Amino acid sequence: MRNPRQPTFNLYWLYLLLFVVLLLSFVFMPERQTSVPITYLDFQQWVERRLVKKVILIANRGEAEVYLTPQAMELSDIQQRLRKGFWGWLPFSFRVVSSEKLEEYLQQRHIPYEVTERTDYLGILLQYILPIGLIIALWFFFISRMSGRGGAPGPGNIFSIGRSRAAVFDTENRVSITFNDVAGLEEAKQEVQEVVEFLKNPQKFTRLGGKIPKGVLLVGPPGTGKTLLAKAVAGEAGVPFFSISGSDFVEMFVGVGAARVRDLFRQAKEKAPCIIFIDEIDAVGRSRSRVNVPISNDERESTLNQLLVEMDGFNTESGIIVMAATNRPDILDSALLRPGRFDRVIYIDRPDIKEREAIFRVHIRNLILAPDVDVHKLALQTPGFVGADIANVCNEAALIAARRDRPAITMSDFQEAIDKVIGGLERRSKVISPEEKRIVAYHEAGHAVAGWFLEHADPLLKVSIIPRGYAALGYAQYLPKEQYIYTQAQLIDMMAMMLAGRASEEISFGQISTGAQNDLERVTQLAYAMVTQYGMSELGHFAFRPTEETFWQRPYSEETARRIDAEAQRIIQQAYERARSLLHEHYEKLQALAERLLEKEVLYQEEIESILGPRPFGSPLEKVTVNSSE
Repeated sequence: MRNPRQPTFNLYWLYLLLFVVLLLSFVFMPERQTSVPITYLDFQQWVERRLVKKVILIANRGEAEVYLTPQAMELSDIQQRLRKGFWGWLPFSFRVVSSEKLEEYLQQRHIPYEVTERTDYLGILLQYILPIGLIIALWFFFISRMSGRGGAPGPGNIFSIGRSRAAVFDTENRVSITFNDVAGLEEAKQEVQEVVEFLKNPQKFTRLGGKIPKGVLLVGPPGTGKTLLAKAVAGEAGVPFFSISGSDFVEMFVGVGAARVRDLFRQAKEKAPCIIFIDEIDAVGRSRSRVNVPISNDERESTLNQLLVEMDGFNTESGIIVMAATNRPDILDSALLRPGRFDRVIYIDRPDIKEREAIFRVHIRNLILAPDVDVHKLALQTPGFVGADIANVCNEAALIAARRDRPAITMSDFQEAIDKVIGGLERRSKVISPEEKRIVAYHEAGHAVAGWFLEHADPLLKVSIIPRGYAALGYAQYLPKEQYIYTQAQLIDMMAMMLAGRASEEISFGQISTGAQNDLERVTQLAYAMVTQYGMSELGHFAFRPTEETFWQRPYSEETARRIDAEAQRIIQQAYERARSLLHEHYEKLQALAERLLEKEVLYQEEIESILGPRPFGSPLEKVTVNSSE
């Protein structure tokens, strides 16, 4: 059994104690005195009374010390002036204007005297040396604190500023997360299962001459579970786990990042087999080959170079696996991704409906649910949600149910939590004039009607005119299809549905409002993507998406830029006319839906179908019944 580390004495506590003592001495101790001051007139009177025994003239100070006879010390007026010092009774002193005249006066009166010079070493120490020493001590103290090691120097590194800041999970604080806690990442778990088997039984692979990958890069959008999967690998393998962020390597001091990389791999080799996990590796692993970049970070580049060297420096039998995560793989340096370093890249995409259902089941294990909660319907209502979003939905639903003193979490609580995550906090207290509310109702009704009668539009689940979030005065919730490829007709229908809100305002009121700002931004972005990236225009089959080499310059001429703008305008106008034509055709249903919205504020799929009739093209997904929130 390993002996626990004995506590070590920190020298900086001694510095702090010394500083406090000196501060208290300056504040509470009386002023240091070496003599009792008198006037020259007092001195003359004592000389006339023959009370002066001798005089010491201190030339460098411009003062004279007066020593009295034993008989004078017994006089009452003298005793009133006496003061006790550390070495006995303090002498009397007065300021000397002219040393020559004072010596002449003493010679005339036959009083013994001597001339000397004195240096106050204690005063010099307190005035000059002590402040400098305190400044140096405080500098050492703060530098050690900046290193994050409390002043404990590491081997070969002053103040441990080059020590790695990785959090270590080993036998004392083992990672408790396993693959059972990770849902919806079945393919990714199969990929990393080999890493677990190698750490548990490396001979299984080495006996056949195989080599386990040195590095595994997890790539995916934020919140998809990259860090969770890395922890599950460490928990399954039961090996030490080093966790650090890419930004922890880089500091303002030159060479610190490279030193921390070296120290991290040194610690990992001591605890091998183990896993090193670098989160957000793009903070230190950005590409070094960008052209026309006006600013370059040499410290980051040296840190990246050291990381590349360390990943080449250990062999596959050392038992060290480097895992990293990023959501921006396009900016990583190519040397970092070559075989022999991060030679296995695992893409973790947003979960589909089956994976969302599995993630919901993981997060509701510790929740008290009502019988009406249907996990499959919850998965249907949350397209595009990642694991972090689903965890947030479950937590919000529990808080909503607790706020209403429910014995269990109901389906309506989950629905309200989903609305809160998508649209923001409901703000019923926001004051909206009747005219504004009517515009919002017709705007949202336009979206709903267009989405209902357009073939390639997403099925409508819910429409609301209750203000939510920062600026949303209403919103419609759809059930997008689980697809990754879109046709030109589908994109046109999507744009028409986005523009249907503004078209409804123009048809119903003869004017437009600012409520379509978000719709216009999305339509403009999609239109330019169709022209410059997807080749879906009369311009031709071209893709002008900026690459790493053309990041700072436009890869086409001014004439092509004008044609791109014209094509984008044509596509947007075509989609707008399509929306106007559709709403003119179903204007009576548009009015009925808007008036019902003004009456009830929230309409669900069944109520919308009762007004608009069955959807002509059907729904690719099953209907979702949702109870309204209480």
